[in-house]
Amino acid sequence: MNSKDSLRKWIWWFLGGIAALQFYFVRELLAAFALFALGFIAIGLCLATLYFVQKGWEAGVGFLAASQEGWLLAARRGLATVEEWGRRPIRRPDSEPAR
Repeated sequence: MNSKDSLRKWIWWFLGGIAALQFYFVRELLAAFALFALGFIAIGLCLATLYFVQKGWEAGVGFLAASQEGWLLAARRGLATVEEWGRRPIRRPDSEPAR
């Protein structure tokens, strides 16, 4: 007898839920919830994509930094030379000041 009462209770809950869905306000709330859920999912996917792209870039740069390829060593030396030239003063220390 107890299981029959439990089933009857669930049937009434189901019928009440269907009746509630017939109200305009409930349908509007569910539609708004669906839109917000889709928006948050889209934002989450964008953030996850950016995170994975950044981690991939980080791994690639780390791999290149540890690499001992000849062309990469030459590029590092060239970059160091350009940085050294950038630190040098444009005029010699004993030259006349600019007018």
